[in-house]
Amino acid sequence: MSRYLVDKFLYTVDRDPDLVERYRAEPRGTVLWWESERANTVLNCHDGEASTWLRFTDEEREALATHDHVALFSLGAHPFLTLTLFIAMFERDHGPLEYQKAFGARLAHFSMPYPDIAT
Repeated sequence: MSRYLVDKFLYTVDRDPDLVERYRAEPRGTVLWWESERANTVLNCHDGEASTWLRFTDEEREALATHDHVALFSLGAHPFLTLTLFIAMFERDHGPLEYQKAFGARLAHFSMPYPDIAT
């Protein structure tokens, strides 16, 4: 598993309002596009700085494509990155703090020690 790549996806999508909307509306297509076009770009570098080897695992790709924050947490995705992106996508559909509370409630079955989020 590449926690770094999953976290990089969450981070870069969250910082681009157009990508947030694209990911909300078409998650599977956005994940596939991002993996093929953006995953191997080194952040904050010119276009020539890229690699070709980083890929999501099937499990990571599916969790991202289905907006499954519980699976992402289990896989070691950073919970702050997941929460901030998912707030940007879904809070508008709920009352104040309703989405955040539901997000936390779905993670309530986890006990310490939590999955390792180190990258």
